[in-house]
Amino acid sequence: MNQTLLVELLTEELPPKALVKLGAAFAAGINGGLASRDFLDADSVVTTFATPRRLAVSITGVRATSPDKSIREKVLPVSVALDADGNPTAPLAKKLAAMGRADVTVAQLERAADGKAESFFYTYTAEGSALAGGLQAALDEALAKLPIPKLMSYQRPDGATVQFVRPAHSLIALHGEEIVPLTALGLVAGRTTLGHRFLSEGQPISISHPVNYAGMLENEGKVIASAAQRKDAIRAALLEKAGADQVLMPEALLDEVAALVEWPVVYECRFEDEFLAVPQECLILTMQTNQKYFALTDSAGKLRSRFLIVSNIETSDPQHIIGGNERVVRPRLSDAKFFFEQDKKKTLESRLPMLANVVYHNKLGTQAERTQRVTRLAGAIAKRLGYDVLLAERGAMLAKADLLTDMVGEFPELQGIMGAYYARHDGEHEEVALAASEHYQPRFAGDALPSTATGTAVALADKLETLVGIWSIGLQPTGDKDPFALRRHALGVLRMLLEKRLPLAISDLLADAASVFDYRAAFKDPSTDVAAFIIERLRGILRERGFSANEVEAVLAQNPDRLDDIVQRLDAVKAFAALPESASLAAANKRITNILKKTDVAMGAVSAELLQVEAERKLAASVARVRPEVDAAFAAGDFTGTLKTLAQLRDDVDGFFNDVMVMDENLDLRNNRLALLSQLHAMMNRVADISKLAA
Repeated sequence: MNQTLLVELLTEELPPKALVKLGAAFAAGINGGLASRDFLDADSVVTTFATPRRLAVSITGVRATSPDKSIREKVLPVSVALDADGNPTAPLAKKLAAMGRADVTVAQLERAADGKAESFFYTYTAEGSALAGGLQAALDEALAKLPIPKLMSYQRPDGATVQFVRPAHSLIALHGEEIVPLTALGLVAGRTTLGHRFLSEGQPISISHPVNYAGMLENEGKVIASAAQRKDAIRAALLEKAGADQVLMPEALLDEVAALVEWPVVYECRFEDEFLAVPQECLILTMQTNQKYFALTDSAGKLRSRFLIVSNIETSDPQHIIGGNERVVRPRLSDAKFFFEQDKKKTLESRLPMLANVVYHNKLGTQAERTQRVTRLAGAIAKRLGYDVLLAERGAMLAKADLLTDMVGEFPELQGIMGAYYARHDGEHEEVALAASEHYQPRFAGDALPSTATGTAVALADKLETLVGIWSIGLQPTGDKDPFALRRHALGVLRMLLEKRLPLAISDLLADAASVFDYRAAFKDPSTDVAAFIIERLRGILRERGFSANEVEAVLAQNPDRLDDIVQRLDAVKAFAALPESASLAAANKRITNILKKTDVAMGAVSAELLQVEAERKLAASVARVRPEVDAAFAAGDFTGTLKTLAQLRDDVDGFFNDVMVMDENLDLRNNRLALLSQLHAMMNRVADISKLAA
């Protein structure tokens, strides 16, 4: 009969950061193993359970016995199985014996085409197998493939040594109400498990049926078996406890905390207000990273002195739990306060000489050398943009100084953030202070861009120096490997150029970046390769923004060096592609492109006297009439209007190609017609190469 199956492995506390992956892999492994052995219904449903002390899976519609199978097996080619007289050969008898079919005759074999030859096949019915064998194999495979961060060895009570992620204590395998006789990690399957380590009564819980598993654990064992349900319960409890305040709930922290508790309970704690004088990013980070606490802020985003904890203990008098956590967090906050006060005793500028002791890369020198390069480059970029060059250079010079502070040494995640605080304390210009943090932006997809001119110049300089420098020593990305995050740096440069519409040429930026390495004798300028790399990333960005591959190629085919209007060009191409005239004009443009490629004649002016066919006279007149409109729209940056104006030419272009022989034997006529097409081609491709829109 088809029944619901339950498999649970009870262990010591599992690694919290790996729990979700372990649970998913355990469930997927068993489900996949059973599916491959045909033990599952087509509509079987898999439910994954994972708590700090257990991995479990429930699967509906599991067969007690897999169905019989009809198997067609190749025996031998006919030319080998039969001799010249058509009698069975010794190799045939040997093969049938090896298959366990020694009693099968030639008459019982199927003779069928096998490629260019013929072969004998034997079809038989293989009986289905019992669930116990298939499930045992599936469980063994699932355990062997678990993504275990680090194996540990432990000794079982019988003296056997076992290797697993944590010591395992019991195994459940139920098919309906029946125990499936399995073994794993020295354990024999039964139906009993344990509840919460402290909140349950300590007695084994006997699972009557797989469908009762989660309910019995919750009601009798004070365990929420589903990791997702525990996470949702924690989120809801945090929001309720926070009240009018905002609770900071990073998903990674929620996942980790849900993997630490089986019965989550949220309590409110407090710390002394004096700690609020420390930058709140420091306090939040130490609470989240070291203590797994949830910080609270007011509606304006300012940190509160109250925070929330998620406990694994439910009690009517939680004061000892609250007090214990408040005592634990106090030294952490005191350390942060101490680091902050000590760091403020030295200015960022006074730390700069120490950057000479920090190696950036053995082929590219120290952080001090790199700071000098980024400073030069930031100044060059600021000059091109009309920004304040001195602020840009100052911002770049101080941007990495906070790497030498105690706070960043303790919390590397705060680099840049602390630099801004210390720069303000030192009395630096606000844009210089912001550049310390903004030069890292954007850090990831969707991250904010630098908000200031100085931050933008320094961010561009930092990323371009990395791209050119790392590429120059042969460490460009290969396959999935990108240890220096050059793809992220390229995407950051592109986002700033595109979204801020910066009037900068990629070639100029790379030339500026290469020039700051001019003092290094072994430097090889990789600008050509880096430019190609950046454009390839650009293709991906534009596709993600909803433009088709043909639309993107229509614009990129013109090898744009500036990107400040490329999105507007693409919007125009998209609008043009939607016009009924676009397909005809794109095809004509593609035809013109191919014609012009085959001639090396210098194109002169079009002679009206040589326009002999009515269709070419009409096209020439239309080109002359439309050109001022196209020029005016293009000059005004109205790319959509530029392309839509060209739609007026469709009938005349079609008529030209229907009635005019371009490559006429008369050389003068031919060159005049090529000159006309050349003019048309230039006008049609000012915004984009619309021939790329042709199917």
